[in-house]
Amino acid sequence: MKEKVQVFGRALSGMVMPNIGAFIAWGLITALFIADGWIPNATLAALNEPMSHYLLPLLIGYTGGKVVHDHRGGVIGTIATMGVIAGSDIPMFIGAMIMGPLAAWIMKQFDKAIEGKVKAGFEMLVNNFSLGILGAILAGLAVVVIAPVVTGLNNVMEAGVNFFVNHHLLPLASVFIEPAKVLFLNNAINHGILSPMGIKQVEETGKSVYFLLEANPGPGLGVLLAYCIAGKGSAKSTAPGAVIIHFLGGIHEIYFPYILMNPLLILATMAGGACGILTFSLFGVGLKAPSSPGSIIAELMMCSKDSYVGLIVGVLIATIVSFVISLFILKVAGRDVSLEDAQAKKDSMKNASKGTAATVEGGNAEIPATGELKIAFACDAGMGSSAMGATVLKKKIDKAGLKNISVTHTPVSSIPKEINIVVTHEELGERAAHSNPNAKLILITNFLAAPEYDTLIQELQEIRK
Repeated sequence: MKEKVQVFGRALSGMVMPNIGAFIAWGLITALFIADGWIPNATLAALNEPMSHYLLPLLIGYTGGKVVHDHRGGVIGTIATMGVIAGSDIPMFIGAMIMGPLAAWIMKQFDKAIEGKVKAGFEMLVNNFSLGILGAILAGLAVVVIAPVVTGLNNVMEAGVNFFVNHHLLPLASVFIEPAKVLFLNNAINHGILSPMGIKQVEETGKSVYFLLEANPGPGLGVLLAYCIAGKGSAKSTAPGAVIIHFLGGIHEIYFPYILMNPLLILATMAGGACGILTFSLFGVGLKAPSSPGSIIAELMMCSKDSYVGLIVGVLIATIVSFVISLFILKVAGRDVSLEDAQAKKDSMKNASKGTAATVEGGNAEIPATGELKIAFACDAGMGSSAMGATVLKKKIDKAGLKNISVTHTPVSSIPKEINIVVTHEELGERAAHSNPNAKLILITNFLAAPEYDTLIQELQEIRK
């Protein structure tokens, strides 16, 4: 069930993450040039509405379609998305997430049905007209049927959110958001659910607190600072580096393993997140666009000019609350274990159940003794922790003098088939195995200092000596 939820969440965030640069461009234009922006300019501010109503949904629709059926899927996904845009007067991000993949899937089924049945010389004619005819039909269907349904769904969601806002219950969102983040649903929550709601609110009020509900770095920062003081072993030694990567680099996945080692710490992040959201609400804090990555630097850049004090205070309070509770759990409750102990326990349980002692598991792909060896570090979006892990592993490979080995980073749901070895967090192991069942799989718990890195280097040195 957890894997299926992750896959669904990844499908949502996967349509937004590749286009996050466009969201940032729109956010900067909004922050600078609208009437209450830093440099009000009516001419340049005219970009705001067309970008939010047309550019961003069309990009989402194309990306969602392309994932399903390559370029043809992207094109028909864009055509169908235009239908939901024309059928509603609100930004159709949810409509794009529906119509992009749906239209591409229908196109894919049609292409499969006629494969091998088209006479030579008529391929281009059939391909172009089939896409055009299906696209026109789906665009019309989107205007008449899908757009009203999505608009109604949006109204229901808005009413639900307004209930929490009007009754000052928005901080309770942390009770759901913080545990979901640790299960690697952070991108799905932020970009798949909160960002569309936030962009609609920006259209109405010029800023939105929804962009901060998941992206607030305070709760995770408090946990990491507590580990700096009361952690054990490599958990304590790696925590300072994780603080920098999390707070300034915006890669929140870096603190997830520290919570997974001691699940009680989720209470600290829930409390810290709730206090942060309460502070944001009291100060009227809002961002102009999604903050990605969730770095304090990115959030300050996207911040409304009347929200800087509230943003800083909210992050600080979330950090302090999370830190105090985490410190109590680690130091007083006595539930903390070191990263080494957690890893040894996990390996012991695994080996006892399997009767093996292999570090590298799963898959049928052979590690070549010569020629190019391809290693991929996989995470949910393929842009954050996987990029960091790939950098760490690449440095170790270079230091060991190993040649002709490439290390890349990739989304866990689309690991290339030519990859020989996949390195990923143990929470994403099942998804990685499904994505590329032939690759050798290495499961880790710490992105910065996983002992499996050194074990892999030793094995590679033996194989390729």
